[in-house]
Amino acid sequence: MPRHISLTQYLVEQQRQHGHIPAELRLLIEVVARACKRISISVNKGALGDVMGSADSENVQGEIQKKLDIIANEVLIEANEWGGHLAAMASEEMEGIYVVPNRFPQGEYLLLFDPLDGSSNIDVNVSIGTIFSVLKKPGGHEGVSERDFLQPGIQQEAAGYCIYGPQTTLVLTVGDGVAMFTLDREQGSWVLTQEGMRIPEDTKEFAINMSNMRHWAPPVKRYVDECLAGKTGERGKDFNMRWVASMVADVHRILTRGGIFMYPWDQREPEKAGKLRLMYEANPMSFIVEQAGGVATDGKRRIMELAPGKLHERVAVFLGSKNEVERVTGYHHEVA
Repeated sequence: MPRHISLTQYLVEQQRQHGHIPAELRLLIEVVARACKRISISVNKGALGDVMGSADSENVQGEIQKKLDIIANEVLIEANEWGGHLAAMASEEMEGIYVVPNRFPQGEYLLLFDPLDGSSNIDVNVSIGTIFSVLKKPGGHEGVSERDFLQPGIQQEAAGYCIYGPQTTLVLTVGDGVAMFTLDREQGSWVLTQEGMRIPEDTKEFAINMSNMRHWAPPVKRYVDECLAGKTGERGKDFNMRWVASMVADVHRILTRGGIFMYPWDQREPEKAGKLRLMYEANPMSFIVEQAGGVATDGKRRIMELAPGKLHERVAVFLGSKNEVERVTGYHHEVA
């Protein structure tokens, strides 16, 4: 049975008893969690809060923004104008970094976030979420620049996501396993509901957008064909396909009961390594998945070892149950 303690109590325990995180990181995570509560309120209001539909604007990726995309981004920006522990932020919705006003001593941390993942699902009332990643600001120089953010995922200090669904749930790792907290709406507090989360090494579920099959590389087609062949095929078992079109929702299902999530390179935009953003989506989710016993690769390499070259770099993603990710990664190596 989980210990029903608050997020703050959990973080204090991580700080004092286990020595995993310093006080400044604990405070940073608490502020992000409070911001997620505010976003959850806006999401729950839906049409009653005039937050539905498009905002008639595009983000840096050239994608049409939803009203809630902008609201969520602003909530995180405003929440983080707090103090010395945060130096700057980067968001999937913004072209450049946002330096926290220097009203306090220079901060130690950098925050990256996708304020509202899966926003295409907003208007149809399907689960969406916020993804975040924390890096340590490199020392040795004054100020902060975009270059400071370009660190491989293995250097993350913490990562997590909040999923806004039937329950509002926060999933977090500080490098010592994965814990899940559920928002008690009546009390307004995050309560620990599961810790030490583990992804089964084997699975019978895969998540991918099948409508893009004609654009995939041969290794991906080979893997999916084997899954579709069922008991009579090479794998000797029936697979189910799941696809929510919200990375947070798909990964949360995998973290809860196993599975493999795939968003591969495809030939429609061959110059791009993938669709998902390395810094805002792939790295934090890979950190969580690995801490839960899973594996995350771009088809050939461990995602968290990739050296980013730019803030909005894209990458192919295969993550989830160990044996399945290693299988499809092996198929890519065979044709390399």
